[in-house]
Amino acid sequence: MARVVLRPNESQEQLLRRFRKQVVKSGVLSTIRRKRWFISKSELRRIEKKKAIRRSQRHD
Repeated sequence: MARVVLRPNESQEQLLRRFRKQVVKSGVLSTIRRKRWFISKSELRRIEKKKAIRRSQRHD
């Protein structure tokens, strides 16, 4: 869980911006999206394999 404490002389917009950055960095939203539907182990392996292939092609 991302927690943000209001700093002295910090506006609400800055506080909200810091909170959003922490949420993205912690990966909370991606975890929620990934767990929204059940994915079998074989399907998960296939997806991970596709991601690895894309990563390797991007770096070449």
